[in-house]
Amino acid sequence: MTKFQQAIKAIDKENSQDSNRELVEGKSYPKELLYSERMTRQLLLFEPKASKELQIAARAQHICRWKSPREDYPMDRIGYLKWREDLKKMHAKLTTNILEQLDFEKDFIDRVQFLIKKKLIKKDEETQTLEDVICLVFLQYYFEDFASKHKGEKVINIIQKTWLKMSKRGQAEALKLPLNDKTLELVNRALA
Repeated sequence: MTKFQQAIKAIDKENSQDSNRELVEGKSYPKELLYSERMTRQLLLFEPKASKELQIAARAQHICRWKSPREDYPMDRIGYLKWREDLKKMHAKLTTNILEQLDFEKDFIDRVQFLIKKKLIKKDEETQTLEDVICLVFLQYYFEDFASKHKGEKVINIIQKTWLKMSKRGQAEALKLPLNDKTLELVNRALA
């Protein structure tokens, strides 16, 4: 097994400890393990020649996310932004620990950290690719549930913010996703 394969396996081992479950086609999965597999699958569809650093960053995007619940922060915009920033740092640190244990080179580890922290979106091609993949996974697998819990205008606003984060290529891919009629209608309203 290569070091890269060992790193993916170690990330999956961490994420398989998630007690939050998601049911897909009658089978129960640890939520963050399922998310990381979806990230990898979407990344390789979107960017088949993705670097190993980008592949690891995508796989570890939510590593152990359940250990830092949103409810531990104030339920306002400032609390949300603080939570998101702290999550990036936690994900980067956990992934760094795994890569250091596997003797990856410092430059490789630094690049993975850079990507997980989503530095220089719109300026760094791989960071933008990661952001596009995050948005595509959200729209395909998580948006419908999110939309059902929030009012129309908030949902429209989220779609618009998501759209702005994406590259033109990411936006084009989003319009090809197998979205249900309700989601497609909301996307079209947001983009009108």
